[in-house]
Amino acid sequence: MHELSIASSVIDAVRAELSARPRMRARVVGLRIGELAGVDADSLRFGFETLVKDTDLDGLALDIENVSRVQACDDCAHEFAVDRYTLECPACGSLRTACRAGDELDIKFIEMEEVA
Repeated sequence: MHELSIASSVIDAVRAELSARPRMRARVVGLRIGELAGVDADSLRFGFETLVKDTDLDGLALDIENVSRVQACDDCAHEFAVDRYTLECPACGSLRTACRAGDELDIKFIEMEEVA
């Protein structure tokens, strides 16, 4: 289950940001996960919640944005959502297409608040 190591890496990134901001507390970390990333969002969420429980990050929320696969045609520049793994351009019929979105696994944001 590589989702646990991904969750651990996200937590490490949050801790790194917090170390540069000693009077802040992280409330939410947002991720962008593409459908081609091979990540099960439910497993990632479970692993994340397990790793932060009973730590100084207890209560840190995980916000996941799922990103659909988008291809772009090299011949006509048309961008399209992939349906049923069909990579053929619906505008011109070309098979010369490239992935433009859907393989992401990024931290989108870390929402913080000042500690009183």
